[in-house]
Amino acid sequence: MTNAEKLHKLAILVEEEQADTDRLSIYLDIAKTIILNKAYPFGTQSEDVPAKYENIQLNVATYLYNKRGAEGESQHDENGIKRTYESADVPESMLRDVVPFVGLPQ
Repeated sequence: MTNAEKLHKLAILVEEEQADTDRLSIYLDIAKTIILNKAYPFGTQSEDVPAKYENIQLNVATYLYNKRGAEGESQHDENGIKRTYESADVPESMLRDVVPFVGLPQ
């Protein structure tokens, strides 16, 4: 999936008709970094998210976008709406399908 396709899908997911592509690009970059750090805990030369993790990248970017303004919120009750976040960062449950890759030095 190209970056333009990811931006288009993310704009749809966050329901932004006049999407701020610069802001959405930043969220995609943050999600990419989170996934690459999880998938390659000892570093990688890769600068792209593996294709099998592209949907996770979109989900993480959407999560980060929707948390905007409420970062790190641990509990919030208002008019019957209750918000509690698993952690101040991206929940581990979103990254459970990202399998760390490690290799032996040659």
